[in-house]
Amino acid sequence: MNLSPINDASVRFAVVTQNRARSIADGTRLRIAAAKSERGEGVISAAIAVLIFAAIGAAMWVAYKALFDSASTKTTAKVNEIGG
Repeated sequence: MNLSPINDASVRFAVVTQNRARSIADGTRLRIAAAKSERGEGVISAAIAVLIFAAIGAAMWVAYKALFDSASTKTTAKVNEIGG
């Protein structure tokens, strides 16, 4: 069996390759961890938007109801004044 001797260049290459692979793996783990930590952000934002739109809708309904009741009362009063 003939084994070639390991020289300094091949050792350096192996160490550099291993370090690069480790750096890539660490970076990937960090990105995955960051993505997992922000997993529910979209759901929370959507819920807040729904609540805001519900509040706006409720305010619009109250304003419409008040306007319609006022118009209805005035219309009834004018019709009765004319002789309806």
